[in-house]
Amino acid sequence: MSGTLTLTIIKPDAVSKGYTGKIIDQIIGAGFQVKAMKMIHMNEREAGGFYDVHRERPFFKDLVAFMTSGPCVPMVLELPAGNAVESFRKLIGATNPANAEEGTIRKQFAESIERNAIHGSDSDENAIREGRYFFSDLEMF
Repeated sequence: MSGTLTLTIIKPDAVSKGYTGKIIDQIIGAGFQVKAMKMIHMNEREAGGFYDVHRERPFFKDLVAFMTSGPCVPMVLELPAGNAVESFRKLIGATNPANAEEGTIRKQFAESIERNAIHGSDSDENAIREGRYFFSDLEMF
């Protein structure tokens, strides 16, 4: 299934502002199918484990604090035509919403580079790893 799956997380800022449904509508409208979804409230261990790749970066502690500040919605998405990771990253826009293209999810719903509404996997390999982090029971991983 390489190339057809990606993982996203609607982050606590977007969930708390009531944007979850609008964001999911845009994702589905762009041709993605939701294969798995749940609402969770991560603790420090869970958020730190997910973002472990950034552990040595100066923003790591703030990122973990932000991701544990409220509920979030991880989802496994499928784009049957393939190229899910690249297509999804185009849909969500640049990490910094000030640099995101008009119409992208981050341009519409993100507050700042730190509170940027949504996560998207950056490679097929990370999509699988990240998907397994939240949905270890799914056969697709």
